[in-house]
Amino acid sequence: MDYSKKVLEHFQKPHNYGHMKNPDGMGKVGNPRCGDIMHLYLRINKDVIKDIKFETMGCAAAIATSSVVTDLAKGKNILEALKIDSQKVVDALGGLPIIKVHCSLLAADALAEAVYDYLKKNKRDIPEELEKKHESLKKEHEEEAE
Repeated sequence: MDYSKKVLEHFQKPHNYGHMKNPDGMGKVGNPRCGDIMHLYLRINKDVIKDIKFETMGCAAAIATSSVVTDLAKGKNILEALKIDSQKVVDALGGLPIIKVHCSLLAADALAEAVYDYLKKNKRDIPEELEKKHESLKKEHEEEAE
């Protein structure tokens, strides 16, 4: 696999790796076909992501995308963090091999799910686009479980 220097750095020394007890928001996504599973944890204060951690079981690209999405989101307002998409993750890593781009989508989805969880736990309005994304991910997960 031809990974960029940035991907290898994040894989070998991931940023913000670890479990977080009692997070304000938690997102879990996975792709059973390739075996990647990501958990992303948020600590939020006044709608700003103050701390973020991840645990990922997967390939080098899955770990690197999880690491870089935490760097991109930390310190951002939750609505700004929702703008972090797959392309921003790929760009921050200096690119990914085509067959590994799905990992960047998983990282962005884990972040969105963690924000969704935070908003739901706090009985806050959930943006329509985020609600649709959550329902789509939920449906996808149910279909894969069948």
